[in-house]
Amino acid sequence: MTYHRKLVAGILAALVVFTFAFSLSAGQYDLSFVQVAAWFCHQLGLPVLEDVQISAQQEAVLMFIRSPRTLVGFMVGAGLAASGTILQGLFSNPLADPGIIGVSSGATVGAVLAITLGVNAVNMFAMPAFAFVGAIAAVLITIGLASRNGRIPVLTLLLSGVVVGMLLGAITAAMLVVMDEYKLQQYLFWTVGSLDYRRWEHVLMGIGPITLGIGIMLLMARHLNILALGEAEAKAVGMPVGRYRLILLLVSAMTTATSVCISGSIGFVGLIIPHMMRMLVGPNHKYLLPASIVAGGVFLLFCDSLGRVLIEKHEVNVGIMTAFLGTPYFLYLLRKNSNLDK
Repeated sequence: MTYHRKLVAGILAALVVFTFAFSLSAGQYDLSFVQVAAWFCHQLGLPVLEDVQISAQQEAVLMFIRSPRTLVGFMVGAGLAASGTILQGLFSNPLADPGIIGVSSGATVGAVLAITLGVNAVNMFAMPAFAFVGAIAAVLITIGLASRNGRIPVLTLLLSGVVVGMLLGAITAAMLVVMDEYKLQQYLFWTVGSLDYRRWEHVLMGIGPITLGIGIMLLMARHLNILALGEAEAKAVGMPVGRYRLILLLVSAMTTATSVCISGSIGFVGLIIPHMMRMLVGPNHKYLLPASIVAGGVFLLFCDSLGRVLIEKHEVNVGIMTAFLGTPYFLYLLRKNSNLDK
């Protein structure tokens, strides 16, 4: 089993290198892998082959357009996959994803409110800030509704998330009714999910919360293993179930909210990646969580890069690409679980 995990780790490391190179080279302004490698070596102060030519314009594209987009894409994918792994462990359900506790619905309400008020036109960080506050508020409401005497029953939490999501969906629809056509286009662009026009400011905005959230999740992997066994088993070993469940929920919500507010609503990453990695490395979160983090970043970067080269002179948003690639696997997963229930 150790050899198998090392093999998976080696494959994921190779995929990281490939997807980063693919993301930096893909787009309407074509760059070869060799040029990307030469530019990267130049940034590190390493010797570069003399016959590899890189113009000032190409360097500007790599530095100010594709590099921040690539880093944001990997961060967002890693954050969504990590949150999905945590929630699937807490709910003991491979069909759970970060949107199940109202994060996506809350972020959508915050983004729509920012667009309606017009504050997103004043400051580029206004809409992400509104989306983040909306997501965190939605999760806190969901947890508040589900809490019973310091306990957070899983089924009650799930139902509370559904109810809060329906309420926030109604609020979003009400604001869309009074929104003009131009603002409606902004809303649609955000809800599809995109990495367009991501800058170094977005990298700085997301790297702190996402890195902190992932770090806490990794430190609590052993506790999640115990929680995944069930509430009775966790209490039998003396674990304060409510406290740890609340911490993991809040950390997952913070990580997802940060990811969503930077890139918009992107589906399927937190749903299918943890399940795929569970099939490869097993259910132990000590190995599952790091594998899902890396695989989530790789998957989102690949989807974004493929969307840039799929149609000539047009770009397919990353949210559309994840839906196209993730839907078939989700249907397979759904059918597999339905067969197990028989």
